[in-house]
Amino acid sequence: MSKVIAIANQKGGVGKTTTSVNLAAGLANMGNKVLVIDADPQASLSICMGQQEPDKLEPTIVDIIEKLVNEEEIPDGYAIIKHSDNIDLLPSNIGLSAAEVSLVNVMSRELVLKGYIDSVKDNYDYVIIDCMPSLGVMTVNALACADTCLVPVQAAFLPVKGLQALIKTIYTVKRRLNPKLEIEGILLTMVDSRTNYAKDIIAEVNEVYGKSIPVFPIQIPVSVRATETSAMSKSIFEYDPKGKVAAAYSTLTEVVMKNS
Repeated sequence: MSKVIAIANQKGGVGKTTTSVNLAAGLANMGNKVLVIDADPQASLSICMGQQEPDKLEPTIVDIIEKLVNEEEIPDGYAIIKHSDNIDLLPSNIGLSAAEVSLVNVMSRELVLKGYIDSVKDNYDYVIIDCMPSLGVMTVNALACADTCLVPVQAAFLPVKGLQALIKTIYTVKRRLNPKLEIEGILLTMVDSRTNYAKDIIAEVNEVYGKSIPVFPIQIPVSVRATETSAMSKSIFEYDPKGKVAAAYSTLTEVVMKNS
């Protein structure tokens, strides 16, 4: 059985793309076949996975959405790039911004992506969707076809404060569009465990949300090495395999697999 995980937060810079890349790599290292979908017009995920000029790529998720809207057949493997032995990538580019706007007038616009995901997910053990930093139509599409939503949040006051809107959206999607949707967990990222501030934020997240929503027992530490991986187009397991961030993402991978 395949599992579809949307990685979402309406605030940017909280580690969504880093988590998408490294969770995919961790799952692949454990022998799972993974499809990673870039659902953000900034195409950060595509760039992190080696596609340095995503705006020149054809076809991408933009073309898939166009075919879905026009009810055209999508050939097997269309737009999917083989990244490594166990990881495939469905890239994005800036054209996704226009595609999202065009979805506004489409019937059942929140479910456009669901048919496509349902048609390809059986080829994979995991499908990971890196959502854009908004609660727009594309993010709702991702949530509508996901089994779970993983929520990365920076260990800081404002990102944590913004969780309420996202959680409300997730439960609205669950109620109206996707009854099976669950929250995989809240993942605290960029944590400087040496500071009392970070400890206070972790305690607050567990206090406010932990009673009703899973909070991962592992936090992703702040690290310059982790930041450098984006420019190197490598996962943390390739770039700094013995570092603390690789150890944290390895533990996260184990928890996600245990939840499957």
